Amino acid sequence: MFRRFALLTVIALLSACAANQVNHDFDASRDFAAYRSWSWKDPVLQYRPDDPRIRSDLTEQRIRQSVTEQLDQRGLRQAAAGAKGDLSVQTYLIVEERQQQVTTNYGGGWGNPWNGYWGAPMYNETRLVNYKVATLQIDLLDGKDGKLVWRGSDEQMLSRTPNPTDRSNAIRETVTRILANYPPR
Repeated sequence: MFRRFALLTVIALLSACAANQVNHDFDASRDFAAYRSWSWKDPVLQYRPDDPRIRSDLTEQRIRQSVTEQLDQRGLRQAAAGAKGDLSVQTYLIVEERQQQVTTNYGGGWGNPWNGYWGAPMYNETRLVNYKVATLQIDLLDGKDGKLVWRGSDEQMLSRTPNPTDRSNAIRETVTRILANYPPR
């Protein structure tokens, strides 16, 4: 049961508001037009932390499918089974606990300097809110020398998404946002 809850939480991150800017970086000295094929680097999906409550074959399957679709749309073809592509692809799912300080103001006075002020006294309540953020990172490495040539990532606050279709759509949208910056221009 706990594993299911953790899976829902991790996948749901991707359904959160997409207000964050996607991060990407690349090696400007590389000729990205020369990359025509790709293959997965083992392990395909690495989890940080490597927690069995987060790890899921379903998540890996959804990420694999979304990455494959997006690379195909960009003209890259998956190398035949057992063959090495021009690019090696590896993904990461990183879950972090974060804190934010939230202050709420209550009460306050009304009026103006001419007629005087009246109302309840004002006070503040400050509390710490804990939340989890998940980052999906996609790395593209040169198939010959194994060096990183392109990296993209997007982070989202975790939320609950009980529907598998919603989880698949959220992952697809996140991967699409990340790989929208490939090839670099």
